[in-house]
Amino acid sequence: MNPQAKLIFTISLILGTTTTISSNHWITAWAGLEINTLAILPMISKSHHPRAVEAATKYFLTQATASALVLFASMTNAWHTGQWDITQLSNPMSCLILTCAIAMKLGLAPFHFWFPEVLQGAPLTTGLLLSTIMKLPPITLLFMTSPSLNPTLLTCLAILSTALGGWMGLNQTQTRKILAFSSISHLGWMTIIIHYDPKLTLLNFYLYTLMTASTFLMLNSMKVKKLSTMMTAWTKTPSLSAMLLLILLSLAGLPPLTGFLPKWLIIQELTKQSMAPAATMISMLSLLGLFFYLRLAYCATITLPPHTTNHMKQWHTNKPTNTYIAILAVASTMLLPISPTIHAIM
Repeated sequence: MNPQAKLIFTISLILGTTTTISSNHWITAWAGLEINTLAILPMISKSHHPRAVEAATKYFLTQATASALVLFASMTNAWHTGQWDITQLSNPMSCLILTCAIAMKLGLAPFHFWFPEVLQGAPLTTGLLLSTIMKLPPITLLFMTSPSLNPTLLTCLAILSTALGGWMGLNQTQTRKILAFSSISHLGWMTIIIHYDPKLTLLNFYLYTLMTASTFLMLNSMKVKKLSTMMTAWTKTPSLSAMLLLILLSLAGLPPLTGFLPKWLIIQELTKQSMAPAATMISMLSLLGLFFYLRLAYCATITLPPHTTNHMKQWHTNKPTNTYIAILAVASTMLLPISPTIHAIM
């Protein structure tokens, strides 16, 4: 891609995200979402491969539908209440439509079908943007309107997302699809708590962004797109593969790694809110995700390359590891000891 074009799209992406997360008016929030969508589309389809064009088309249609629903919900609320303020969402029908629209934008089940396909058709760096930065504006809208939304509906969407994200990721062999279903599962954890403690949702999102960014950057550095290639990556970058093992276990939420912190706090808060059955259910369903994280970790570090592999065995290269990968990797695995400080700041 032309560097000038890439710069324009990147600035537009930052502008759209900033516009949405800093706005109080529904129209400006909607405009920011549209700028975001238009900026990311060329990045998805830049390889001109039919799969990339298909991914860009699916993404455009889904996001355009969700943005139209956001606009419709805000107009319905303004019609009934005379308010265009995002925090003044009080009409029940508007709340229902907005919940569906944001679920579609985020990729929450049952509106999740577009996300794995789009991520599979996009490059790894664009997939990182889709999994992290592109989810910040919808999460912000959900954060601002959370007191008005139906907690039962949010809990149902969350449990369904965790179940489907874990279940459908079990038989995948493409790393991008596995990370897409991982994202859907994590979104379930963020959604279930947002009505009761929205700051916990933001903490979960920030830590998920840390861990996912380091995972995508490591996979991009090792040029790994499927499990069979991951099995042969150990001979090329053993240190990155070993660190990838820890980050995947952190994504799974195993103590004493960073990923355990949000799950721990969310389960504690759900128990305080007399939602122990929901906390038990979402904890059990997260074991499905643990299975495919362990399979990824097994392929990355424990298995030797099979003799029947179709890939050439890769050997050591002198290419240095980027500093930001090291920083993200350390943050993704070692933040649990300072959890009281993090919780106090949030």
